[in-house]
Amino acid sequence: MARQHAASVLAAALVFGILASIPAEVRSIGVCYGVHGDPMPSASDVVKLYESRGITGMRIYEANAETLAALDGTGIDLIVDVPNHQVAKMAYCPCAASKWVQDYVVAYPGVSIRYIAVGNEVNGNEPLAQNILPAMQNMNAALSLAGFEQIKVSTAVQSGVTTGYPPSHGTFSPERGAHMPPIALYLAKTGAPLLANVYPYFAYTGTPGIDIKYALFTSLGTVVQDDNGLAYQNLFDAMVDTFYAALQSAGATDVGIVVSESGWPSAGATAATVSNAQAYNQGLIDHVSHGTPKVPQPLETYIFAMFNENQKPGKETEKHFGLFNPDMSSAYDINF
Repeated sequence: MARQHAASVLAAALVFGILASIPAEVRSIGVCYGVHGDPMPSASDVVKLYESRGITGMRIYEANAETLAALDGTGIDLIVDVPNHQVAKMAYCPCAASKWVQDYVVAYPGVSIRYIAVGNEVNGNEPLAQNILPAMQNMNAALSLAGFEQIKVSTAVQSGVTTGYPPSHGTFSPERGAHMPPIALYLAKTGAPLLANVYPYFAYTGTPGIDIKYALFTSLGTVVQDDNGLAYQNLFDAMVDTFYAALQSAGATDVGIVVSESGWPSAGATAATVSNAQAYNQGLIDHVSHGTPKVPQPLETYIFAMFNENQKPGKETEKHFGLFNPDMSSAYDINF
């Protein structure tokens, strides 16, 4: 997948260029809910599982009535995507954004939609990239007209849109991130965060020489020393801070980041084991309340993914990112 190549390139720069209870100070530690499995539990059963495990946030990749109805009144914070195949129409037709808002926001006033992600992992060298910003603008206009200005509109990007080492030198790539500076400035104007998909797994497996402890939150000391005095003990922080620096370089200093995906597979390829997946995801849960060296404040984060998805396309690892199996049994122990 694109994110695998991008994470590998970024990691090379970073290294060689060289939930018992969710922490109270973190507003939302969420889990992404994918549905590419057979069989899969009903949306109502999935929501009950979220509630029983104390998971306070969810990301879904396409709005649908069953899931939204199941979430009604639960208070679970939601990221809902406008999938890539719908973005162009929304960019060219404000009426498409208005209809989407009527169908999936106005119709479900009891659902706590926190962010709308217009597009997922669209890179600047793709034709679709030019449609992201106008689609975001049309979505914001439709939300405002319907009285839902509190919902923030953003787009979800992967690490390949950034470049630079050390993290403080991060900028948006002139190729894969060419569309990002205007989007960053628009986010600054609207007060919305950038949604970032951050995968140390792909960086580790795609870049020879990275210490797996640096990728798994288990390093005992500094691995990367930035020339601004900040020290990095894990790859996740370095990747997130590269995003922060890229936003700053684009003139969007005040734009925050929400990690809209991060996870580690438990099978399917090198280093994809149950023990590594457990170590990474537990480390992530335990870590994000502290933020990063550059921004040491709670970092809203969504783990990928809730379920192992046996019908997901792509490499074998893509089927094994779940914290749970489709029968809702735990894939391994995680302390929520």
